[in-house]
Amino acid sequence: MIMKKKTSLACSECGSRNYSVGVGGTARTERLEVKKFCRHCNKHTLHRETK
Repeated sequence: MIMKKKTSLACSECGSRNYSVGVGGTARTERLEVKKFCRHCNKHTLHRETK
């Protein structure tokens, strides 16, 4: 069974952690960046992976 590491995505504008994602076992040097909806900012913003 493959275990996924759980990380959270934080809004780049307000800093709130809105989403949690399971990241696979591949080694990456860059953090995940996805455009998602932030309910605190009430608009689509860039969300970055945090620890």
